[in-house]
Amino acid sequence: MAVQDPDGRGGRLADLSAGGPPRHVADLAAAVARLEAAEQPRWVWPATTDIYPALLRSGVRVTRCHDLELTEALLLGHAGHWGEPRGLTAARARVHGLPVAPDPLRREAEPPGFAQSALFEASASSSGGGFDEVEAAIEVYADQQRRLAATEHPGRFRMLVAAESAGALIAVEMGQAGLPWRADLHDELLRELLGQPQPVGPPRRLAELTAIINDAFGVRGLHPDSPAEVVRAFARAGIQVPNTRRWVLSQVEHPAVAPLLEFKELYRIWTAHGWTWLDAWVRDGRFRPEFLPGGVVSGRWAARGGGALQVPKVVRRAVVADPGWRFVVADAGQLEPRVLAAVSGDVRLARAAAEGDLYAALATDSFDGDRAKAKIALLGAMYGQTGGDAIPALAVLRRHYPTAFDYVERAARTGESGGLVRSWLGRTCPPPAGAARESGREPPEEVAPPPGRARGRFTRNFVIQATAAEWALVLLAMLRTALAGTKAELVLFVHDEVVVHCPAGQAEQVCDAVRECAATAGRMLFGATEVRFPLDVSVVGSYADAK
Repeated sequence: MAVQDPDGRGGRLADLSAGGPPRHVADLAAAVARLEAAEQPRWVWPATTDIYPALLRSGVRVTRCHDLELTEALLLGHAGHWGEPRGLTAARARVHGLPVAPDPLRREAEPPGFAQSALFEASASSSGGGFDEVEAAIEVYADQQRRLAATEHPGRFRMLVAAESAGALIAVEMGQAGLPWRADLHDELLRELLGQPQPVGPPRRLAELTAIINDAFGVRGLHPDSPAEVVRAFARAGIQVPNTRRWVLSQVEHPAVAPLLEFKELYRIWTAHGWTWLDAWVRDGRFRPEFLPGGVVSGRWAARGGGALQVPKVVRRAVVADPGWRFVVADAGQLEPRVLAAVSGDVRLARAAAEGDLYAALATDSFDGDRAKAKIALLGAMYGQTGGDAIPALAVLRRHYPTAFDYVERAARTGESGGLVRSWLGRTCPPPAGAARESGREPPEEVAPPPGRARGRFTRNFVIQATAAEWALVLLAMLRTALAGTKAELVLFVHDEVVVHCPAGQAEQVCDAVRECAATAGRMLFGATEVRFPLDVSVVGSYADAK
C-alpha cells in the first residue's frame, strides 16, 4: 500500500501481507524504487493518476498495481450502481454502512461512464483531523476483495481488475513518453491543405471554398460550417436533405456538393488539428494527451484533450519516428466477430474464426462463397441491423450458427426488458436511462437508452464490444510486460490498435512479441478455443504508412 503526502514528496507505506502499522518515508519515490527492485510487489493505492505521474517523473516504474478507484467503479457497476460516487470517502462509507455523500472533488468534464472522482480527495484534510487515508485505503481494499470473491465469476473479474489497473499504469506511461510528432511537417501539411493561415478568420482554401459554395447556391453570406444554413440553401434550390452528413450529400446532384464535402473535411482538420491545436499540444517533438482507461461504459479508452483517439489519416503524416527508430503498428482484424465466436461457444463459428479471414471462411461454409453476405449477416447480428438486405442473411446465420445467434439475441432481449448484461470478464452495462434518473443519476442517452429496441441494440453489442475491449486491454498489459527492460515504448492505444515506438533493430522482436501477446490474451480469456486473434502488423517510419 502506498499513499502520497500532500507535499508530493513523502508518503506512507503499509505491507498488506504482513500487517502492522504503516510507516512514513521522506522520499516516497526512493522507497518505492527500493521495494520494486527487491520484490516487485503489487502496489495498492487510491488512484494511479494521483500517485504514478510523480513516481515516473522521478524515474520509478512499477510492475503492477491495484487501482482502488477503477476497481470501485467496476464493482459498483457489477452491483447495478452505475454512476454512484467512487471516492475513498464514499467507498469507506459503504464499508461501514454509512450514508454515501457525493465526492467533493469530482473532476469536471468526465466522459460518459468514466469514474474519475478523486479517490484521494481527503488528502488536504488529513492533518486537520478525522480522516486517515492509509486506514481508509486498507479498509476499502479488504472490502473490495470480499466483493470480488462474491461476483458471478471471481477469477474472470480479478483478471478484469488486474487488466484495468495495468491499463492505468500504461496510460500514465504513454502520456509521459508522448507520441513522436513533427511540428514542422504538421505545419507544412496544413499549409498544403489549407493555404496560408490568416490573422483573422479561416485560412485561404476555406475562404475560397466558401465563395465557390455561395456561387453554386446563388447567394451571399452563407456559412458552410452551419448545417442549418446549408439545409435551408438546398431547400431553396428545391432539394430536401435531412442533414449535411457526407453520406447524405453524396447522394445529391448539385454543384455545391463537391466543394461542400471538401470544405467539411478541411474545416474539421482546421478546427480539430490546425495551428491552434499544434501550438497547444505538441511540445519538444511529442504529443502528450491524457488517456483515460475505461473512459466509456464498454471499457474502451477515452482521452482528455487533443483528440488522441481521432487523429485523421492525413494528419498522421506528421507522426514520424525518431531517427533510427520505427513504429510497430498492430491492429486486430475482425476482432468483434471473433469475440462472438469465442464467448458464445458456437463450434461451427469458432471453426470459421480459426481462419485468417473469418468472413471468407463463413462464406465458404454457409453463404455459397458470398463474403459480403456473410459479413452483413454477422455484423447485423451483433449490431441489431435486422432490416433490408440483412434479413435473408440473418436467416442463414440463425440456421447454421444458432448458438452464436442466440447469444446476442438473449443479450438484446435482456436489454429490451430493462435488464443488465455483462462482458465476458464481468464489466456491466449501465442501467436504463429511466431507472438511472429515478435513482438520481443521469446516464447519457446514447449509452443507456430506456427499455425497448434501442436498448436491446445497445446490450446486444455491449456483450461483444466490452469483451473485445477486455481482450485488447489484456494484450496491452502483456505487451507492456514483454517490452519491459527494452528501449521500446508504448505510445498509442486506440481501441483495437497498438503503436510501439522502438529502435529499428528491435522492430522484428516487437512484432513477434505483439503477435505472441495477442495469442496468449485469447487463451487467458477464453481458454482452449479454436478462435484465432490475428493482427495486421506494420513496421513504418510514419504512422500514416501503417496498413
